[in-house]
Amino acid sequence: MKNTPLPLMDLHRHLDGNIRPKTIWQLAQKNNISLPVSTLEDFIPYVQIQNQEADLMAFLKKLDWGVAVLSSLDDVKQIAYENVEDAFNAGLHYAELRFSPYYMAMNHKLNVQDVVGAIIDGINLGLKDFKIKIKLIGILSRTFGVEKCQLELDALLAFKNNITAIDLAGDEYNFSGSLFVEHFKQVQEAGLHITVHAGEAGGVQSMYQAIDELKATRIGHGVACASDEALMDYMLEKNIAIESCITSNYQTGTIDSIKNHPIKTFLNKGLKVCLNTDDPAVQGIEIKHEFKIAQSIVGLDDNDILTLKQNAFDVCFLSKDEKKDLLNSL
Repeated sequence: MKNTPLPLMDLHRHLDGNIRPKTIWQLAQKNNISLPVSTLEDFIPYVQIQNQEADLMAFLKKLDWGVAVLSSLDDVKQIAYENVEDAFNAGLHYAELRFSPYYMAMNHKLNVQDVVGAIIDGINLGLKDFKIKIKLIGILSRTFGVEKCQLELDALLAFKNNITAIDLAGDEYNFSGSLFVEHFKQVQEAGLHITVHAGEAGGVQSMYQAIDELKATRIGHGVACASDEALMDYMLEKNIAIESCITSNYQTGTIDSIKNHPIKTFLNKGLKVCLNTDDPAVQGIEIKHEFKIAQSIVGLDDNDILTLKQNAFDVCFLSKDEKKDLLNSL
């Protein structure tokens, strides 16, 4: 492996958090959806973080405009296609794109299962045009409660050959992972991978629960474990990976400054941590920016950066053969 170049990967990247502001604007015009301002320039602050939000839920509000303009399955297909193009233009060799089908369907009462199908169609169209590898992760949006998450899960499992993993995201603080144990039993039975947002708005308990009860092998964000040595030891022992998102954690108010991001703590501990974007269009960032600030602000050295890339390669949801093919294609 020493002399093999490592692929650039983004394993925690929300498709519905990466809808271009210009596309939101154009779809609003096309679908006669009124927006709060009259120019695209004035609209940007509504859909893109300007500095830091009060908390996770305030951050997530910025994503709402993107899904509010999806009034047809063609709109859904378009933004899926554009996500492939954006990932390719970001210089990525491989990305795992996650999305919540109910969140995308709810404003215009689209059929949730049809939304999953439209996402898959858009991604496949994109893969014909751009040389990149993509896998899809389905999200259960805990914010909408247990029943809506079952609706999402049913829709995703109808296309389980096109979905690589299931994630639990949304309002971690008010909707404990313990509400979704039955859902993730079904995910295990379906043979899909499991990654869970935890330790972002919730504490260490949320992370223990995600690992022990939901059987997550990867944790999205996981910031809370940085101050808990026992939990980090437990994650090492269980080989649990962390999908870190530096800018996102600052913008959601999860950390008080980029300089203090715990990614260095995770690396020093030997945890399988990798670096990701989260919601590129909403944040106004891309993956190379994240690597740049990891070095210039957080203070990681070249060796740390190499470890982050190696970790992403190790923990991504690709099979051994797919990993080999990806390396050969570089």
